[in-house]
Amino acid sequence: MSLRSDLVPIVEDALVALGGSARIKDIAKYIWLNHELRLRAAGDEFFVWQYEMRWAGQSLVKAGRMTKTAPKGVWRLLP
Repeated sequence: MSLRSDLVPIVEDALVALGGSARIKDIAKYIWLNHELRLRAAGDEFFVWQYEMRWAGQSLVKAGRMTKTAPKGVWRLLP
C-alpha cells in the first residue's frame, strides 16, 4: 500500500459514504473503521496515515473534486 496514492480514492469514498461532506475527524474515523487492516499493512507509513489522508484531501482539491469549506475542518465533494 502506497498511502499517498491509495488514500485519494479512499478519502473520496469516505466522503461519498458520509453524505458528500464531513469533518476531518469523521473522515479519519470512517477510514480507520473500514481500512484498518490496509493501514496496518503499510509498515512504517502506518504512523503517518492521517497526515497522508490530509495530503490526499489536498490532491482532491487540486483536481477540482473537493473543497474545504467553512466551518474549518469540513471537506465537501464538488458535484
